[in-house]
Amino acid sequence: MKKTFDALNRALPHIQDLRAYVPGEQPQGTGWVKLNTNENPYPPSPKVGIAIAGELDSLRKYPEPTSAKLRAAIGARFGLAQANVIIGNGSDNILDLITRCFVSDPGAGHTVPSYSLYPVVAGMSGQALMDVNFDCLMQLDVAALAATQAKVFFLTNPNAPTGVPFALTEIEAALQAIDGLLVVDEAYVDFGGESAVSLLKDYENLVVVRTFSKSYSLAGMRVGFAIASSKIIALLDRVRDAYNLDCVAQAAALAAFEDVDYFAEQRSKVMATREATRAQLDGYGWFTYPSATNFLFTKPKNAAGESSAEVAASLFAHLKAQRVLVRYFPSHPLTCAFIRVSIGTDVEMKAFLTAVESWTNNA
Repeated sequence: MKKTFDALNRALPHIQDLRAYVPGEQPQGTGWVKLNTNENPYPPSPKVGIAIAGELDSLRKYPEPTSAKLRAAIGARFGLAQANVIIGNGSDNILDLITRCFVSDPGAGHTVPSYSLYPVVAGMSGQALMDVNFDCLMQLDVAALAATQAKVFFLTNPNAPTGVPFALTEIEAALQAIDGLLVVDEAYVDFGGESAVSLLKDYENLVVVRTFSKSYSLAGMRVGFAIASSKIIALLDRVRDAYNLDCVAQAAALAAFEDVDYFAEQRSKVMATREATRAQLDGYGWFTYPSATNFLFTKPKNAAGESSAEVAASLFAHLKAQRVLVRYFPSHPLTCAFIRVSIGTDVEMKAFLTAVESWTNNA
């Protein structure tokens, strides 16, 4: 006799209501220009391959459980101790650890729009997530942040999906105003933002979260880290999974991190292509937010000079039909008339702009 099990109704109530994170589309087959998930268009440092090859014999053993060498290298780069750094299986893992350690009633907070994983990590812990909405000027409302009374407030700097950076004076004002932790998510800071790491010496309620996915071209390795007071790091270590980062990922991240010349060269190429692409979009008469990231958030106009959610949706569909993938966020009034375009190689951006021009001529 077959035995059934009502999995949904047996799950915890907050899990029954949880909506999973929806990543950008990963196309199958060849011939796509993939500008939808903010991956680096250039390969990682050549030293990464050498480091990975050197770990083959180590695969039969458990990895070093704390990623100690990587922690030490990151701490030294920022003038801090190894005890101020924790490594995660991607920065998403770090965000989850922070939520599990520190978020209780009345919940966490975040700005809207921002990274769509924050509602998921809050929801996984059964906690509420309070919104502080931006308007089109993208100015940080410090008083509104404080008014949430959130135990943890997540702030992307530079912002995603707009690419707008916030000044350190604004970050410091937020740290002074709120009663909980401020988690500054710096996934894109290497492309022109100003890091909040320098504020750690004066503010123990600050956690800075970074990733190797974007500027170090290691999205496939899933390596992230956080920098904070040693007291906070020690608590995060209590809930971190044992062996949370494999030996290959540890070696790859350390090799990439230490190859500073290659890092600087590739970052400069991405930033130069970003500015050249923005100049082209400006030439179309489109509004594009100033970006300190490896993407552009732009408001397309059709041949009649109109901008709207329908216009953005039309361009998104046209680009996909041309095998050019970008990102479209239709569910928020601030984002629905825009598309987000990751910065690829010069060849990829030319393909994107050619497809845009074919849409403009026929829209």
